[in-house]
Amino acid sequence: MSGFATARQKMVDGQVRPSDVTDIRIIDAMLAVPREAFVPENKQALAYLDLDLDVSEGGSAKRFLIKPAVLAKMLQAAEIRQTDRVLVVGCATGYAAAVIARFVTQVTATESDSALAARAQAILAANGYGNVTVRTAAPADGDPANGAWDVIVLNGATEIVPERLYGQLQNGGRLVGVFATSLPARATMVTCWHGDFGHRTLFDAVAPVLPGMELVPAFVF
Repeated sequence: MSGFATARQKMVDGQVRPSDVTDIRIIDAMLAVPREAFVPENKQALAYLDLDLDVSEGGSAKRFLIKPAVLAKMLQAAEIRQTDRVLVVGCATGYAAAVIARFVTQVTATESDSALAARAQAILAANGYGNVTVRTAAPADGDPANGAWDVIVLNGATEIVPERLYGQLQNGGRLVGVFATSLPARATMVTCWHGDFGHRTLFDAVAPVLPGMELVPAFVF
């Protein structure tokens, strides 16, 4: 077993399984996807650590792969089916999309940094994930032209209520992400049902805030 394969196994056994992730599809996907391929070469030694990993390379804003256990727990809560239409927003280099692509038919991902979006598409294609389409768009905008979506996954946190994303959910659709709209920040699932949106707290979590989803400070006289 190679060094990265050993690290991948340790990530699953030491971070994902102890976080009560029991969905074998997610576990198998995380064992199969080479996370190091989605990380700049000079940071590949960090690929399997329990941290939000900066994968930006001189872009206008830092972009991250969120912690593996946080991602896995959110995906498990979303109960994604093979036929679900899934949107990953703020995909960075595409790791989360690749994990989901192991057990669904088609995944769409958005990334606000056009150079990073192109890199994500290239990495995904090079690793055999032809069922992922990457588009350049701000996380808060989603992809309304190609919705509605069964599942929307935030690859990061939001400090605002992402109403435009809510409007792109199918009836019965689920959005999962880290909501930093109050403290402490919590991974949350939002479910759309006949135009109403129910919120369920999943677990306390911290993740980098996605571009454009920061709370803008109110002007004070």
